[in-house]
Amino acid sequence: MKTQRWFLPESPDVLGMLKRQFVVTGAGVDALVAWAHGDLAKASAVRGLEHEGDERKRELEVALRTAFTTPYEPEDLYTLSRGIEWVLNLSKDLVRESEVMACPPDPPLAEMCLALSRSVHLLGEAIEGLEERSDEATEKANAALKAQRELEKIYRDAMAALLAVPDLREVTARRELYRRVARIGEVVVDIAERVWYTMVKEG
Repeated sequence: MKTQRWFLPESPDVLGMLKRQFVVTGAGVDALVAWAHGDLAKASAVRGLEHEGDERKRELEVALRTAFTTPYEPEDLYTLSRGIEWVLNLSKDLVRESEVMACPPDPPLAEMCLALSRSVHLLGEAIEGLEERSDEATEKANAALKAQRELEKIYRDAMAALLAVPDLREVTARRELYRRVARIGEVVVDIAERVWYTMVKEG
């Protein structure tokens, strides 16, 4: 008589996958900052990392479909992963729009990207806190929101300064670029609030 063996379904390290996806996003945002500060060759790095980020997101999606258990609800993990993906997708779109309109980054855009980078890296620390189920997650999410408010201030000042620019074409192009960075900032807010929501449900 054969002995039957029972195996539980796999429980892949989905939080580890989420963190790996975020590492790619952090590198992409760092490349965006370098691009915005004049290193236009970093545009290719932003594009390449966006594709790598897509692969990390797909890896996580597969794991969520097959996992027997997950440390948090699959919906929350998927929503976080999707938000992280959007940060890179929108960063790539910002670079592409700048090239299409032949409108290179200016100092206000560089400041906005730097503030964005600070908020994104704070989100990375918030996601680290999810693994430990500590207050660090919500504290870092709050810090990311604070950094995002700094981005909003730079955005408002930059938009107001455009009123003094006589070239309508330049105004139109720069306004579009500024708005694209602001949109990435809105995604940061969504991710930070999802971290909060995830922790509240677990509490």
